Amino acid sequence: MEEARLERLNGGLAPTTDGWFVVNAREAPWLDNDDFGHRVIFEADPRIIRGRDDLEPRWFPQLGIKLTVIGPGQPSTLYHAETSQEDFLVLSGRCTLVIEEEERELVAWDFVHCPPGTLHAFVNTGVEPCVLLMVGARDPNGAILYQPSPVAERHGASVETETDSPHAAYGLRPHWRNADGPPAGF
Repeated sequence: MEEARLERLNGGLAPTTDGWFVVNAREAPWLDNDDFGHRVIFEADPRIIRGRDDLEPRWFPQLGIKLTVIGPGQPSTLYHAETSQEDFLVLSGRCTLVIEEEERELVAWDFVHCPPGTLHAFVNTGVEPCVLLMVGARDPNGAILYQPSPVAERHGASVETETDSPHAAYGLRPHWRNADGPPAGF
């Protein structure tokens, strides 16, 4: 197996060819969002390759992996379920997991497994940033469902009407934008 070529794309090093690679998370491309915090993406996501018409998105074919830093009071996403497995590990800080209309308080090193179809969202209910490692199985035919939730609504993490469209769910929210690296202190 060849080593992938890494190129600096919109603020970070991302793979532009297939193969294995090593990158420090501080050097990978970061995105930020006023509502949902900061996220590092280790793939050549379309948001990362903006402006490079010579490049195609490069997705990990089996697993999606992200590192998310959510500030106090921020949700990581809107309450949703996917048709593929997702797993989460709280690396630092604390947060509230809204899962299947229940709340669970999580602290560093708590692990969450979501089988396909599990409704969930995370909200930083602490006073320091919360860092989550997010891993999801890839399914080219996969789907996502955003469902209204009174519990998630209390945390600002619910849609008003059910939809299977991320564009409709996040339509009125700020868009992710390229960042110059991780948030301060990371």
